[in-house]
Amino acid sequence: MNYDIKDLGLAETGKLRIEWAERSMPVLRMIRERFRTEKPLAGTVLAACLHVTTETASLVHTLADGGAEVYLCASNPLSTQDDVAAALVSDGFHVFSIKGEDTQTYYKHINACLDKEPAITMDDGADLVGTIHSERRNLVAKILGGTEETTTGVIRLKSMAAKGVLLFPVIAVNDSSTKHLFDNRYGTGQSTIDGILRATNRLIAGSWFVVSGYGWCGRGVAMRAKGMGARVVVTEVNPLRALEAAMDGYYVMPMEEAAPLGDFFCTVTGDISVIRKEHFDRMKDGAIVCNSGHFNVEIDIGALEKSAVSRRIMRDFLEEFTMPDGRRIVLLGEGRLINLAAAEGHPSSVMDMSFANQALAAEYLVKHGKGLSREVHKLPQAVDNQIARLKLDAMGIRIDTLTEEQEHYLSSWEMGT
Repeated sequence: MNYDIKDLGLAETGKLRIEWAERSMPVLRMIRERFRTEKPLAGTVLAACLHVTTETASLVHTLADGGAEVYLCASNPLSTQDDVAAALVSDGFHVFSIKGEDTQTYYKHINACLDKEPAITMDDGADLVGTIHSERRNLVAKILGGTEETTTGVIRLKSMAAKGVLLFPVIAVNDSSTKHLFDNRYGTGQSTIDGILRATNRLIAGSWFVVSGYGWCGRGVAMRAKGMGARVVVTEVNPLRALEAAMDGYYVMPMEEAAPLGDFFCTVTGDISVIRKEHFDRMKDGAIVCNSGHFNVEIDIGALEKSAVSRRIMRDFLEEFTMPDGRRIVLLGEGRLINLAAAEGHPSSVMDMSFANQALAAEYLVKHGKGLSREVHKLPQAVDNQIARLKLDAMGIRIDTLTEEQEHYLSSWEMGT
């Protein structure tokens, strides 16, 4: 099987959308130009489990121009843009991804990529790495290492490393400043609100908007909801993040207290069962619940289904559950990533930096993977800084540089006065 997509006839539409996205991805274009000349990934088989979007297509082309043989599957059953998958296949790439695929097909596609015996894995949620460790350990000897895109995946991988079960090195792309400070905050913030609006067409202004989790993604969602006029509540388990949210001007309280207030609820924690039955029981009629964390486990959907006396799909990506007392609770996007289920994911200008990190991480693994320990690693700071400078150049922004005197002062202890 060389590919498995919905409809190859969608390719021309996908190509136009990819071209549009690439116009806002100057850093990746610059890397791609260098890769064409230097071919740093020549002969490398690379399996990528990522959201199949226009921005991902640009990354795939960049990796291929660097000499890699790329196999792509989806990292979320609802995030695939079928026209993009078709465009990539029409360009000769191996893509295994269909929007709305069931769990069995999802893992069939993951295994189709792993059947190619990759030297590098590229994950968004660590499902490639997880499948290798649970079912395909025979592949480990050929793997130089992997890369990981998102917070949830990094959490899983660091747990594996801490327990001594991680079998090859992985670069946490998410830990690069040019990734999480921008993608997680500005990308997730804008695209989550975009997904909610496309699914509901409801007014944000004047509403009570509950954000569960105040990491970088939660900061972004809260910022954008506040900017649209919502009264924003943050729920947290981390006292430092809760304190930061309070000082940023948000209401901070437990979910139990937020449940009766919220018109909108959005989880961005990376943890399981953040919104549970006891919270559904306290929500007002018409409360809208969604998730922007990687997996669809942050909302206890099973509890909602068991509690409801009826359910119906009222719009695309919007399902209404009627409770025994007549209250209606609305679930968006099956509890999966609302910004990709109902919208198009992050704007291409922020994915430009995220995928620049992915491309350079793959290059780094080819050069240094054999010497890395079986742990979770960061890209060198110099690479992070390089991406930031390329982005500034593309934006036409100039900054100062340290003088020799300033560099000497910062590296000296003798010049304290």
